[in-house]
Amino acid sequence: MKHITLIAVLAFFTLAACDKKPVEKPISATPTMTQMAPPIAPGTPMPAGHPDISGAMSPTTTLSGSNEPASDSVQNQSATVISSIDIPQFTYLEVRQNGKTRWVACATLAVKKGDIIDFDEGSTMTNFNSKSLNRTFPSITFVNHATVGSSK
Repeated sequence: MKHITLIAVLAFFTLAACDKKPVEKPISATPTMTQMAPPIAPGTPMPAGHPDISGAMSPTTTLSGSNEPASDSVQNQSATVISSIDIPQFTYLEVRQNGKTRWVACATLAVKKGDIIDFDEGSTMTNFNSKSLNRTFPSITFVNHATVGSSK
């Protein structure tokens, strides 16, 4: 008899709880991670100085979206190409700089062994795993601008 009473009381509270409406949270004026900005309609003008986003990158396009070569003040490093690996839209370059070998990645760039390339500081990552190459680079620098200078 005690069990039946206990079950009846639990059933009553369970059913009573189901009748309550959930508490609605007010929508925050500040965006959160779950709120997304509305999509940008085609033809909407971008703010001044925003890179062109209308087309795919061409071989002369830098990662910043510019088709013009970067100024010398931006490209403050140079190195000699030892080898290169091309994948769609990117070129991985093994280069010799100041007597040391390192890897640099940039937008697709036509290079050959011995070419001198000029590039910016970029952003260096350690233990970078390239899924497209199925390879992990101990250290690689992703640069925004790279151009081919003269050959040795």
